[in-house]
This record gives sequence, structure tokens and C-alpha cells, in this order.
Amino acid sequence: MAAGLVISAPASGVGKTTLTLALARAWRNRGLNVQCFKSGPDYIDPAFHAAATGRASVNVDSWAMDRATIAHLVSRGLDADIVLAEGSMGLFDGVAARGVSGTGATADIAEMLGWPVVLVIDPSGQAQTAAAIAAGLRDYRAGVRLAGVVLNRVASPRHEDLVRRALKDVGITVFGALPRHAEISLPKRHLGLVQAEEQAEIGKLIDEAARFVSEHVDLDAVMRSAPAWSPQAASNGVSVTPPGQRIALARDAAFSFVYPHMLEAWHAAGAEIATFSPLADEAPDANADVCWLPGGYPELHAGTIAANARFRSGLRAFAETRPVHGECGGYMVLGNALTDADGISHEMMGLLGLETSFAKRRMHLGYRLAALAAPMPGHQAGARLRGHEFHYSTILAQPDTPLAVVHDATGAVIAETGSRRGHATGTFFHLIAEDR
Repeated sequence: MAAGLVISAPASGVGKTTLTLALARAWRNRGLNVQCFKSGPDYIDPAFHAAATGRASVNVDSWAMDRATIAHLVSRGLDADIVLAEGSMGLFDGVAARGVSGTGATADIAEMLGWPVVLVIDPSGQAQTAAAIAAGLRDYRAGVRLAGVVLNRVASPRHEDLVRRALKDVGITVFGALPRHAEISLPKRHLGLVQAEEQAEIGKLIDEAARFVSEHVDLDAVMRSAPAWSPQAASNGVSVTPPGQRIALARDAAFSFVYPHMLEAWHAAGAEIATFSPLADEAPDANADVCWLPGGYPELHAGTIAANARFRSGLRAFAETRPVHGECGGYMVLGNALTDADGISHEMMGLLGLETSFAKRRMHLGYRLAALAAPMPGHQAGARLRGHEFHYSTILAQPDTPLAVVHDATGAVIAETGSRRGHATGTFFHLIAEDR
């Protein structure tokens, strides 16, 4: 029977991902089967999890998913020896208004599954105050249990001793303390971590992180803190209808932001997925009945996309008779023009009138609830879709008929309505689930 733990922290940027990957690889190196999950709407970390464990990782999200869906997704960990759920942001950070089964906070998943939390604490610039923070997190919400802490970026042995003593005084276990070690830091990019498939050295980075953490963290004590896990009854699957029977899916460095559970749900419903690479100037499969362009980093490849004639002509021909849908970056590529960070405008597909710019960056971030005003692939008019938006582009023009009325997590109407024209549709949000 699997044992489960949640890896969380007081805030973002403390080292949750690095510790999760290191623990997963260290235990895998011991011959254990390790299953990872990601709490919240992050489509990058699951690829890193898979690189560390050799097993596919998926997102679980209390704002967008009901308990039965989450139970179904985590049931894949039943044959593992240890299950690790990596949190997002701080342990209790979510949105103000409750969603389907929670606010999107990591604490929701910890309480729902009964998994205790391993807290990553960065005590830089403090000592005993780190214990006050850990104790506050431990006591903040009944039902969320703290297994212990791992200290990260400790300045010196004296610094470690001060923090350890303070944590002992409040009854909190310290599993280990990591001195500053820049070599194991994962590289950053303008939109978060770089994608795992882009990192030729990702295996070496994870191995080094595992070695380093194994030297400084009591892995056996961490394992003993993880209780045996008996899952709740799982539903039959994720509530997502595939957009077609045979789906032409853009998949390369410019188009890679797809939630793994979405692809699995499409497969489970009997759909076939035929991938193609716009960056390699490939056209969508002519035998597909729908084309899906996910998000990614098209702004970094806008010149190549604009110049690839086979992709452009093939996609336009496809859209004459069959649906084409774009999410976020894919939506931008379906538009008229994309201006990159250098202020250079690149002609896009022209299937929609959308024009976007990265010359003046503005972050758009948050959960989205969309009521479709018209059909889109896989969903009828009137459907309520839950998703998440994260991009830095500015809308210069969005002239087409709106696809949906879109609200943020507070219920406020937002301007990123999506668009529809002919067989083409697009949204700025990435779909997570459909309201049942």
C-alpha cells in the first residue's frame, strides 16, 4: 500500500520543486516506485516529475475538480511505494472564493487525501522566527497535519543550530538542513521554469539534487512520517469530452502546455492523438477531424512560425472544413499578428482577428470560469468550463465574436473572452475540467 506526503512551503520560490525531484529520484535510486502529483494549475512541473520518477505525473486542483475526479487521478499511485504531491505557492494560498471542492490551496489536497505535509523552510535572514512561521502553519487549519520540515539555504552550522533548537522547542521535527548549493537550482525563464524536455542536462541536475539531499536529509525519517494511504472511491474518469475522434495536436517547444490529465482523458474516451510540429514546418494530419494548438512559447519562435509555409497553408486548409482551437499561445498564433518582446510584429495564421504584443509585458494570472456562448471542439454552447490563465501578452485587438463570458475566481467579468470565426475558436485560458 502506498504512503503519501505533500511537499509545501510558506511561499513560492523556497525550493519545493527541487526537494520533490530530489526525494523522488533518491527513493527511485533505492529501487522504490515513486508517484508524483502537482497541486494546482501548473503544466510544467509534471514533466519534471516524470523525468525524476519514470512515471507520468498529473495535476490535482481543488478549485477546478471535484473530489471524485481528484480521487480518480491519484488512484494511479496505489501501486507505488511512496506518493509525493508537490504544492503550489504557500501551503494555504488559494483564491478568495471557493471552487468545486476548495480554493485551489495545497492545504485542500493535504486535508482531502489525509497526507501530512513536509514543509520546506528558507530561514535566510532569520533564525528563531522560522520556528514561529512553521508553528503557525502547523496550527492554522485543523485537518492539515505537519510531518516535519526541511531547512533550505542554511547559511552556516551556527545558523542551522539556532533554527533547529527553536523548532525543537515548538515540537516540530527537522528532517534535514540544506546548505546553499546553487548548482542544483533549476534554470528559470520569463514564464516560470523551463520545460523539462528542453533540458538536455535535466537528468544530471536531478541526480545531483538527489545526491545532495540524500547527504543532508534523513530519507528514512521522511519515509516513516508518511502514513499508509487508502484512497476514496474513484469516479470513472475526468469530466472532459475529447474535442474529436482523431485530434491533430501541435506539440513542440512552441506548443507544449497541455495538462497531462487532459490528454489521458481524451485517450480514455477513445480519441486518437496525432502530434505534429509547427516549428518543423509540419501540417496537421489531414485525416484528423479537429486540430488543437495548445499554449507554450510561440513568442520566442514567432519568426519561425511566420516563415513556415507548409504549416501555415496546411492549417488554413484544415480550418476551411474542420474545427481548429487554440489555447493561450495557440490562440495567439491563430490570430492576425504577434509582436515579440523586441517590438517586431510577425504575421500569424489570420484565422482569427486577434493581435497580441509582448513588447509591453503585463501578467494575466488566475482561475477562469467560462460560459460558452457558442460551441467549441468537445463542448456545446452553454457549457461551463473551468481553466487557468497565465501569460504576459497584451491584447491589441480582439475583434471577432466572443466565444464565452469569462469570469475570474471572484466572479468578476474579464476582457479575455476568447474568439470565434468560421471553424476557428480560441481562449486565453487552459481548460482543466468541465462543470458537471
